[in-house]
Amino acid sequence: MKYVQGQDREQITLLPDCVEDYIGEDNPVRVIDAFVNSLDMEALGFHRSQPEETGRPPYDPRGIC
Repeated sequence: MKYVQGQDREQITLLPDCVEDYIGEDNPVRVIDAFVNSLDMEALGFHRSQPEETGRPPYDPRGIC
């Protein structure tokens, strides 16, 4: 089962135009984002949860970090 998907940062919206437009190329948050995406979450103890028959899928631990 898939995780709940967060909002696409490159999706154009009414306001703001695009979330990426508000984060500069040299902003430290880009380093943090790349680091978190490179982590092996299972090796860190985050395992896929087994959802019930009904309900929403679980959140991706990377989005919570």
